[in-house]
Amino acid sequence: MKEAFATIIESVGEDLARPGLTGTPERAAKAFNFITKGYRQDLDTVINNALFPSDSSEMVIVKDIELYSLCEHHLLPFVGKCHVGYLPNGQVLGLSKVARIVDMFARRLQIQENLVMQIANTIEEVTDALGVGVIIEAQHMCMMMRGVEKQNSVMKTSAMLGAFRTNQATREELLSLIR
Repeated sequence: MKEAFATIIESVGEDLARPGLTGTPERAAKAFNFITKGYRQDLDTVINNALFPSDSSEMVIVKDIELYSLCEHHLLPFVGKCHVGYLPNGQVLGLSKVARIVDMFARRLQIQENLVMQIANTIEEVTDALGVGVIIEAQHMCMMMRGVEKQNSVMKTSAMLGAFRTNQATREELLSLIR
């Protein structure tokens, strides 16, 4: 990866011997490796047996989870926040694990439309929840730094599974609680 970054830097007309760029290919490779660490994570390790019995059937919501990802079309960042709600079905997921699931999928080359579904499907699979709702709000550098250059654009996507899809009151409760 280091050599690939060196090639990219040279191809824009820069001199890798310039003081500000010495070491940049290696630093860029390390940064890109970190940004895409989701490829090297697996769900079982992320969850780490943090499922706990619970009699609660009331909505669990974790909101404003920061996320950082890379657009798979331009390799430019998109950043924002994710809100996750689910209806327990005999067990709850450790709080930090919700954020770790978001990170595991966000730290891959992505499109937001797929990311929201990956998170929702995984929470549903892991918890056997009666319903899962996931909403992501993000700003995309591919819209801001290039192309149409719209600085204030925010993309919102949602995935509603189970009771969040079939029961309007449940969906409305989630939406009102994350506002």
